[in-house]
Amino acid sequence: MAIAGNILILIGSLFLFLGSLGIFRMPDVYNRLQAGTKATTLGAMSLILGIGFLNNEFLVKSIVLIIFIVLTNPVSSSTIARASHKSGVPLTDKSIIDVCRDDIRKEEV
Repeated sequence: MAIAGNILILIGSLFLFLGSLGIFRMPDVYNRLQAGTKATTLGAMSLILGIGFLNNEFLVKSIVLIIFIVLTNPVSSSTIARASHKSGVPLTDKSIIDVCRDDIRKEEV
């Protein structure tokens, strides 16, 4: 259990670092949200599960936290992206398609 816990903590730390690097390097809010949400969700889950493996008293709490993260992170990032789009935050010049543009126009009618 200790070896698996340490490996999960290392993997989680690596994903959290890569997620923060993605937030720093991406060109606009929408790409930053994707990089931050996907990588940090996996990183936080691995880190918390690793801590649960190292300390068995926290294993049930760790699983509850992981379930909470899985349920809330996608919803929060989607809400932030939609609010950014509705408030007029522009996409990067490299973006090819704006999928939300048509959905927002339908809501306004």
